[in-house]
Amino acid sequence: MHNYLDFEKPISDLEGKIHELRKLAEEDESIDTSDEVSRLEVRAREAMVDIYSKLTPWQKTQVARHPSRPHFLDYAAQLFEEFTPLAGDRKFAEDQAIQAGLGRFRGQPVAIIGQEKGNDTKSRLRHNFGSARPEGYRKAIRIMEMADRFGLPVITLIDTAGAYPGIGAEERGQAEAIARSTEMCLNVKVPIVSVVLGEGGSGGAIAIATGDRVYMLEHAIYSVISPEGAASILWRDSTRAKEAASNMKITAEDLKSLGIIDGIIPEPVGGAHRDPEAMISATGDAIAEALKELSAKPGDQLRKDRRQRYLNIGRQL
Repeated sequence: MHNYLDFEKPISDLEGKIHELRKLAEEDESIDTSDEVSRLEVRAREAMVDIYSKLTPWQKTQVARHPSRPHFLDYAAQLFEEFTPLAGDRKFAEDQAIQAGLGRFRGQPVAIIGQEKGNDTKSRLRHNFGSARPEGYRKAIRIMEMADRFGLPVITLIDTAGAYPGIGAEERGQAEAIARSTEMCLNVKVPIVSVVLGEGGSGGAIAIATGDRVYMLEHAIYSVISPEGAASILWRDSTRAKEAASNMKITAEDLKSLGIIDGIIPEPVGGAHRDPEAMISATGDAIAEALKELSAKPGDQLRKDRRQRYLNIGRQL
């Protein structure tokens, strides 16, 4: 049984009935429920297609935050061979909100950086819910410097509500670390391919998402602030997050039309959590295509084009 979102009630009702019928058939083999199950499966599929074809920005936000949505470590396990995480920023500490290291992507050596939210209480606390501290971004800088030195393409997977806003993080230079990480993204002479998996929140996301090619999963969101944060600032009422989400242009379709991202990776019907393996495979295909295109460019041209890409944002509006 799935963890259903509030707008998925028609789906949950139908799939609940399917579960009950299958359980009934298992308990009493003389009862044949196959025809009824097949009929309900068709109805559930139709309901899912209908609901997910017209999601609102707030509903997409809920899907992007779904607790069963695959996270960085799920992608790393399926996409990368010989992935070797590297720990610490060599200045203060290790930050497990940002995972970074070296590995092979379809046989090609690459550097990998991403945010991990965790999938249960223990792992979420360990990874600080994907909200990195300054040492996390300094670790990312260290990995990007290494990638640039050895000519390794960089793949970044973004999934964070934002950088950690705690007092300790601010005391250790959170804003400076984010700025330096963004600067490093702009300076390296190797390809950078970035994918927003779920949430792309504020500078905490852009610090590792300033790539040559930026993609978003279909139901991911990407914004300068969370809908709740925007509602708190604009109306001093975080309960108006749904209204804020509708006005912030945070969906993949909005950002593609504004020229902020380069492409949208379709999700399985019902969201990435319905078929993680297919979602991760599709993401890998998009990354592979981008790397193939970018690898033909010399380093100086890559850096020049990347910088110009970000200077051009907003000019066509």
